[in-house]
Amino acid sequence: MKKSVKDVDVKGKRVLVRVDFNVPMEGGRVTDDTRIRATLPTLQYLLDQGASVVLMSHLGRPDGKVKDELKLAPVARRLSDLLARPVESLADCVGTEVEQKVAALAPGQLALLENLRFHPEEEANDKGFAQQLARLGDVYVNDAFGAAHRAHASTAGVASYLPAVSGLLMQAEIDVIGQALEDPKRPFIAIIGGAKVSDKIGLLRNLIGKVDTLLIGGGMANTFLVAIGCQVGESLVERDKVSEARELIRLADSSAVQLILPRDVVVASAFANDAESKTVSCQQTPDGWRIMDIGPATVKQYSDIIITARTVVWNGPMGVYEMERFAEGTRGVGEAIAACTGVTIVGGGDAVAALERAGLAANVTHVSTGGGATLELLEGRVLPGVAALQDKE
Repeated sequence: MKKSVKDVDVKGKRVLVRVDFNVPMEGGRVTDDTRIRATLPTLQYLLDQGASVVLMSHLGRPDGKVKDELKLAPVARRLSDLLARPVESLADCVGTEVEQKVAALAPGQLALLENLRFHPEEEANDKGFAQQLARLGDVYVNDAFGAAHRAHASTAGVASYLPAVSGLLMQAEIDVIGQALEDPKRPFIAIIGGAKVSDKIGLLRNLIGKVDTLLIGGGMANTFLVAIGCQVGESLVERDKVSEARELIRLADSSAVQLILPRDVVVASAFANDAESKTVSCQQTPDGWRIMDIGPATVKQYSDIIITARTVVWNGPMGVYEMERFAEGTRGVGEAIAACTGVTIVGGGDAVAALERAGLAANVTHVSTGGGATLELLEGRVLPGVAALQDKE
């Protein structure tokens, strides 16, 4: 159990907060402020407690170089609107001028440092760079769950030099996902999709033995279908992972876990939204065609299972949901999860995006803000940004 921001006294102190403001922008404007909004409870709490707040984040992949289109000033403006108070945008994230401006902050004031990744030392977890960042605060709060799987200067290094605790968003992520894995209400159902089984092997191995039922979809299901002898035409298949898929099926069987594969699929004559398409049995994909989505019978089967669950974890879409013609499987699973009265957790960028596109995010218990971090936590791996925080006594 890690200490949270509510376990330390921040009154009159400068609090250095790592946030995940890696948000989409266009024309110098934030186009999706979901990640900014997710940090508001932590920031409002700190301000209400009489702290001054120094925010730091990365944006994009500038590879250690200053890039105008990846500067954080538009993010500061959007945060200012959301908090209804000024947020000063600083020209750098380290250095004498930054230290002077941060020292001048009064309780209740905020400043946002410039993009951390303009400095190559950030991703290198450079000790000197971490020490420079640490000089900007009295207390360190990590509320950037989406970056917690990275051992960078701002996520792990700085925690060596300041009292380090989790923000409210980080705490919620750790608590909800941790509870689901360690002491779930049952039946515990996991729905795993996405393009490649190679990306999810660690996740599947960790879930087998924890869940009661594992529902497989997306492009990764093709490799499992080949493993049980199905013909999948020109579908994406990781031939070098077929034996691994067979092993996972055997592992599930020996662990008394139901591992369920699609019974029907939507296939297309080409990888295109306007291609000819039809629904076939999972064993009858025509030569030259490719699987694009799970079929309606599979959606109903999966939905009937999901609706009975008391804990649900969903990671990865069921098909090529970006193409409207092949989004029905993902949408159907999302609707079943939204209708489930148990604890429902959705993690991973694509599943979250599909849920939000369908307007269902508000009907889910917890929508994780992490992509790779969520996946690694579900795999049972230790996240550097979490490990660096102080433990509760």
